[in-house]
Amino acid sequence: MENQNRNKKFSSKVFYFAFGALTVLTLFINTGISKVAESGTNNFITDSTVNIRITSPEIPSELNFAGEKVPLNNFEVRERVDRELLVNTYWFSSTILGMKRANRWFPVIIPILKKYNVPEDFKYLALIESNLSNTTSYAGAVGFWQFTEQPAKKFGLEINDEIDERYNVEKSTEAACKYLLNAYDELKSWTLAAASYNMGLNGIVKLMQKEKANDYYNLLLSDETSRYVARMLAMKIIFSDPHKYGYYLKSGDLYPPLRTKNVIIDSSVNNWADYAISHGINYKTLKYYNPWLRDISLENKKNESYILKLPVNSDDGVIPDNN
Repeated sequence: MENQNRNKKFSSKVFYFAFGALTVLTLFINTGISKVAESGTNNFITDSTVNIRITSPEIPSELNFAGEKVPLNNFEVRERVDRELLVNTYWFSSTILGMKRANRWFPVIIPILKKYNVPEDFKYLALIESNLSNTTSYAGAVGFWQFTEQPAKKFGLEINDEIDERYNVEKSTEAACKYLLNAYDELKSWTLAAASYNMGLNGIVKLMQKEKANDYYNLLLSDETSRYVARMLAMKIIFSDPHKYGYYLKSGDLYPPLRTKNVIIDSSVNNWADYAISHGINYKTLKYYNPWLRDISLENKKNESYILKLPVNSDDGVIPDNN
């Protein structure tokens, strides 16, 4: 959150260049292999008549973010969207992985967005921030929603040596909703609220005052914030019609939602590994379902209540020890 990717700009450019070169090479090799199969030989051949057809993905004639129209008639805005649609359409591994994870996590995120009356399009914000994984950035942003410590605490997340609720998907989604509602109240635009998630609310307000503009698409933004909403739009386009953009995942390819049951913890826990074993699972499984637990024990001096998630089937994820 708030410029979390700044340290990655150079490496990202190198990655995209290398990825593009690798994609073209892979297509060439695959085409060559198919020609070998057709010819019935075991020798790699080069056929100068082979045509590799790579097209520019189509931008919809109309597009909106959170119900706010995207001015595609503005050539610069259209090219912004085109760039991100091109990158994410052909960044196969990342986009496929996002689709697999979305099948598990969007059903968790969407009801929370609805509860707070935040537009559903913001599910794509978590997608572009972390690709729906509990990752940690170089800038110290954590979790699906990539909160740094100060704003996380401001919007109600507990962070200490034992607990870090930035890793709790439900709690961090609620914190993101609170941030976005606060930003919307200030900016009166969901698109600007989305941009502020990257740039910071104060940064957006100061820029609007400096440039005397109150529309996201009329602001001269940093490259990162300029691309931010376009990245969400690109994922919305692809996810809304995956076949059109070349993605044909079967239902069995997608990660299924986790089947869990809730257990209330309102006292101390001396050892989470012992606790896990007492519930028929191992510590690794307990941590997978509850990554917000950051220590082997929980002192819980104030007897706070926490919702612990355990697999409905205690065999899920448990590999018997070879004793």
